[in-house]
Amino acid sequence: MTTTTANHHLSPAFPGRAPWGTANKLRAWQQGAMDKYIQTQPRDFLAVATPGAGKTTFALTLASWLLHHHVVQQVTVVAPTEHLKKQWAEAAARVGIKLDPEYSAGPLGREYHGVAVTYAGVGVRPMLHRNRCEQRKTLVILDEIHHAGDSRSWGDACLEAFEPATRRLCLTGTPFRSDTNPIPFVTYEEGNDGIRRSAADYTYGYGNALADGVVRPVIFLSYSGNMRWRTKAGDELSARLGEPMTKDAISQAWRTALDPRGDWMPNVLRAADQRLTEVRKSIPDAGALVIASDQDSARSYAKLLREITGEGPTVVLSDDSGASQRIDDFSQGDSRWMVAVRMVSEGVDVPRLAVGVYATTISTPLFFAQAVGRFVRSRRRGETASVFVPTIPTLLTFANEMEVERDHVLDKPKKEGEEENPYAEEEKLLAEAEKQQDEDTGEQDMLPFEALESDAVFDRVLYDGAEFGMQAHPGSEEEQDYLGIPGLLEPEQVQLLLQKRQARQIAHSRRKPDQEADLLEIPAERRPVVTHKELLELRKQLNTLVGAYVHQSGKPHGVIHTELRRVCGGPPSAEATAGQLTERINKVREWATRMR
Repeated sequence: MTTTTANHHLSPAFPGRAPWGTANKLRAWQQGAMDKYIQTQPRDFLAVATPGAGKTTFALTLASWLLHHHVVQQVTVVAPTEHLKKQWAEAAARVGIKLDPEYSAGPLGREYHGVAVTYAGVGVRPMLHRNRCEQRKTLVILDEIHHAGDSRSWGDACLEAFEPATRRLCLTGTPFRSDTNPIPFVTYEEGNDGIRRSAADYTYGYGNALADGVVRPVIFLSYSGNMRWRTKAGDELSARLGEPMTKDAISQAWRTALDPRGDWMPNVLRAADQRLTEVRKSIPDAGALVIASDQDSARSYAKLLREITGEGPTVVLSDDSGASQRIDDFSQGDSRWMVAVRMVSEGVDVPRLAVGVYATTISTPLFFAQAVGRFVRSRRRGETASVFVPTIPTLLTFANEMEVERDHVLDKPKKEGEEENPYAEEEKLLAEAEKQQDEDTGEQDMLPFEALESDAVFDRVLYDGAEFGMQAHPGSEEEQDYLGIPGLLEPEQVQLLLQKRQARQIAHSRRKPDQEADLLEIPAERRPVVTHKELLELRKQLNTLVGAYVHQSGKPHGVIHTELRRVCGGPPSAEATAGQLTERINKVREWATRMR
């Protein structure tokens, strides 16, 4: 058995080795993972590497080694989508491994070393793939293995199909899932807290990849603004993105922001296009991507981009052969924009993507990480990625935790206070009282709504866990300061430049009279986005005070809440903002004091 090591005098990103003549030069992490695999010769191996780090090259180099040493006789690659299946076949062909991406059944042509299939395809015919594994020694490469936990049928099919495989290589950039479905062929180890977590055989996280120059640093540009919408009950509600709200109100404000008929999306797309123009000064073929929630929104965003840029963007609406070709054409060209619905968010390799707009309401850490992963693939040192996001607390949390390495948790820990909620009975009574005496909130119908209007405000820049910037109107000099950051910068230069821009803004702000400030003139790090948990505490505080006032006044809960709304204004407390709740808390205290 032969092992090789990387040349230590070279950059970790580009060691001068081309082991076994099967691939271009391996990066240090790929070489390290190869060395570990060859040393241990495991049947199952889980490699976790951040999106853009080069999992495909590692896997195909390993496949070539196993074929060359007759450990296996054929290869099966399982990918999440049709496009990725073809992408794998093309990458394999470049290193001399021929995979059939169109395979459906029957004997495989003699010219092929194996097949590339989708998880859905395995789910339909697991026994076909099991028979292939039993007939010849097989290496199975399970790309983005967390998809095997997407549904029990896919997980069961993978277990049935590939249980006889000689070797199984599991790959993922995001090993964590939002649910607790076990992932096939992944080892789970119990921690001191009694919770089982996935155990990777080799991990190469975003932080390490950033230090090695393998991935780009990501600058997140967050936009707030005022949203107004109408509920099914006919209530007109308004809120500012980033203010503490209920989960339902956050969802509706978010959807209002993404409505193409409002002002938020056009302003954010215009800002993103300006950022792209700046990046293209140093990266001439840099491209941008809008990740949309649905096909109608995608078409509307494409129309807005055509009006803004004068150039029709590439639109990718579904995972079909035509969509695959459009992605390839965009990847190889130099046009500015692509608009896609979800399918470009994972695994699809378009290295020139440098600017992104997160225009979907999907809020799982897995999807967010995969979406951001489309922009981080580095082609040369100094390239930066810029991702535009709405000021939504969960998204800003994900952005600030880019470098946190996660494992898939199999056992869901109980949330704090889950076993016993001292307010539970009172909250239940309050909810019933409000439903009886307050107007219909529409909650029973999943809060359908109509977006009425929106505007956009530049809110902050998030980079490397820190926040920068003062709020600014679209098109203002302050906004341009951040949109005009050079496209080629080393990570430490990004940090320094952001600090200088914020210092300049603060100095400029201090020279202006207070009456000229029409936006909140406080630096981003002192403007925390209030969480839903903090909002819950305010509601509990209000409910406790109302409960006490019930005994003092003899009036029912619902009557007191209705009176508070009449005096203070605003929606039911379940939809009220932090400011509205605080006002009601002060009013109840005032009433209680008068009665003493």
